Amino acid sequence: MRRIILTTESGADLPQDLAAKYDVRVVPMHIIMDGNDYLDGHLPVQDIYDYYERTKKIPTTTSTNAHEYQAFFTSIRDEFPDCIIVHIGYTSKASSSFQNAVIASQEFEDLFLIDALNVTGGLAAIVCYAAEVLEKEPGIEPERLVEKIEAVVPKSRLAFIPGSLEFLKAGGRVSNMASLIGTLLKIKPCIELKDGKLVSTKKYRGKMQKATEKLVRDYLEEFNIDRKQLYFIYSIGLDESIKERMDELAEENGFENVRWIQAGGMISTHSGAGGFGVAGLEH
Repeated sequence: MRRIILTTESGADLPQDLAAKYDVRVVPMHIIMDGNDYLDGHLPVQDIYDYYERTKKIPTTTSTNAHEYQAFFTSIRDEFPDCIIVHIGYTSKASSSFQNAVIASQEFEDLFLIDALNVTGGLAAIVCYAAEVLEKEPGIEPERLVEKIEAVVPKSRLAFIPGSLEFLKAGGRVSNMASLIGTLLKIKPCIELKDGKLVSTKKYRGKMQKATEKLVRDYLEEFNIDRKQLYFIYSIGLDESIKERMDELAEENGFENVRWIQAGGMISTHSGAGGFGVAGLEH
């Protein structure tokens, strides 16, 4: 039986303990500050916010390039010569990373690529689903595993409130960002993944405590999320009282497990400190 190795990008914000548990290999994306290139996951997120406070400049990000993917896949094959690689990638609608993986994949056999059309906790939810399928069905054929993952991609739902609209604006990843300009100080936009694109959908007014509770209630009303697992995403600076309230809401709504995921450098560079999000898989 040939071993199947799951891979993804750092933009999935997959917690290290889960990556280790399921042996998911993670390739880093990039953060650029003052012309210096840092690997996402190797740079403390606090350094990004400290840099902004010091310079009033927001770092930029770049995707994993094709050469890096080639080296990444090669290193896995060197370790497991007969393995099959299933790569679950960051949405192609907001980064060139997936296309670069496609370019690199031409050099390899038995390498499957899946565009997750999602980011951070929404992408992590798909990766964890794939890992759990592998755990339950260790002899599954790779084509069948890919079918199962592709079937769950449109069921992964992510919604979040950025911590800083200035970071969100600078990131330039939200397709209808122009509609928010002029009201940036008055609202807290809800950003959702729609067909792989980051789109501002709802607008919340008031303090973060109120906005996050409304976000979760709206999210659970709109989507029939599987009660076995819910993911909460936060960036450094989110108030602990908000975390406690979100845990209460999850329990009130019958979720068996809640996993908190800290936004890494890639996501934090686009959303700022103190952001909050929710992700899960629909039935």
